[in-house]
Amino acid sequence: MTATNDVSPAAQALFREAQTALTAGDHPRAAEALRHALALAPGYLAARQHYATVLLHHLGDPASARFQIEHLIKNDPENAAYLTFRAAASGRMGDYESALADYALVIEASPKDPGAWIRYGHALKTSGRTDEADAAYRRSLALAPTGEGWWSIADLKTSRFSANDIAAMRRLAQHGSLPVTEQAALHFALGKALDDAGDTAGAFVHYDLGNTLKRSIHKYNAGEMTAFVDRAVALFTPEFFANRSGLGSAHPDPIFIVGLPRSGSTLVEQILASHSQIEGTMELPDLIAVAREALAAAGDVMYPNALAKLVGNDLRRLGEHYIERTRVYRRCGTTFFIDKMPDNFIHTGLIHLILPNARIIDVRRHPIACGVSAFKQNFAQGQVFSYGLSDIGHYYADYVRLMAHMDSVLPGRVHRTSYELLVADPEHETRRLLAHIGVPFEAACLRFYDNPRAVRTASAEQVRRPIFTDGLQSWRRYDPWLGPLKAALGATLEA
Repeated sequence: MTATNDVSPAAQALFREAQTALTAGDHPRAAEALRHALALAPGYLAARQHYATVLLHHLGDPASARFQIEHLIKNDPENAAYLTFRAAASGRMGDYESALADYALVIEASPKDPGAWIRYGHALKTSGRTDEADAAYRRSLALAPTGEGWWSIADLKTSRFSANDIAAMRRLAQHGSLPVTEQAALHFALGKALDDAGDTAGAFVHYDLGNTLKRSIHKYNAGEMTAFVDRAVALFTPEFFANRSGLGSAHPDPIFIVGLPRSGSTLVEQILASHSQIEGTMELPDLIAVAREALAAAGDVMYPNALAKLVGNDLRRLGEHYIERTRVYRRCGTTFFIDKMPDNFIHTGLIHLILPNARIIDVRRHPIACGVSAFKQNFAQGQVFSYGLSDIGHYYADYVRLMAHMDSVLPGRVHRTSYELLVADPEHETRRLLAHIGVPFEAACLRFYDNPRAVRTASAEQVRRPIFTDGLQSWRRYDPWLGPLKAALGATLEA
């Protein structure tokens, strides 16, 4: 690789431009500057590292990021940081065999690195190797007790904590120097441990502490979501969509599963992905990236109003771009593939405009059950509304209001599935889902738990077991503390 002092002044200037763009949050401009820098100096180590990072973490392009990091690995094949990065990129692409192979190399080279064991555990969990994941997490804890390590075990959903585990977590919680994120993760883990032990009051105390700590890091303004829905309701009229009918890409391939986190969307995904004509992928970032592209093209206009600035060619181009971006996740050659990013309900209007033949499935769960489940979940990223019961209630109400409006202006466009009905009568609801997509019923969809595919979401282990009804009313144990959630839901709860 080329040392920095051997790089041309022009390439170094482009690298500085990229750093300025990154500081300003302009990731596309940073990527473009780094790409030009590497064209001038292919051996520019720092530029290639930065380029790979921007591609993976900011532009959602894991395939290109992996290509860039492989250039570096060729020259330094035992570099643990490069191997870890490639494993992360492979995981984002759904290539968990490659990810596990790289993580195993890192573990072999650095067996005393607790972070390496945690990352290895995450990949094992996603691949369905739960016992090995638990062992990896506990190996990490033996090296360095952390909140992340304990929460990782809790998030397996199938592991149960012993009295000794709970005592160890309590001791760690008394450690005054833990970073806030570690404290929060530890409280979520203690909440799960006490919840499983039947100590609901104690569990709520720790869930509440964990959420309070998360709110201190991630600021959330419920009014911004309400204002967004107001804009969407004003913009999306029957005339708005009629004037743009048929201008998007004609591809029928995508099946968008939307809703709120912890609503049962992973179960619906697993059922559909067990059909021979449907491939499951993961929670893809690509529609969000396309939405940002639409926003950038419209100039200084808020979303979703920016969509009004797009003409026919723009809509078709954005639809085609989404299809091209998502090809990297498709490995089975099936007719359809699933994009299960729950937050995409925000982009229902965009989906209809750029991919009018795509299917949209909205998975709905009882608002209190959904809200309590979200409150108990230490989400790795995003979902900042979930760190307060009142915020959860307002967000759920706005979600329902937006989807009700879409139903009124695009009747029948969105297929709604009730989690409770699906659990009560899996075959009936599965047949309805498959009829909406336009594929014949297959019995394998009812044996979704036999599907060996990798699952990355918080419900990964739950969808590897048959449907059970025990948890449907589990939220009622928390009823004494749910006043803020109920008040924020208001008429949505009554309806």
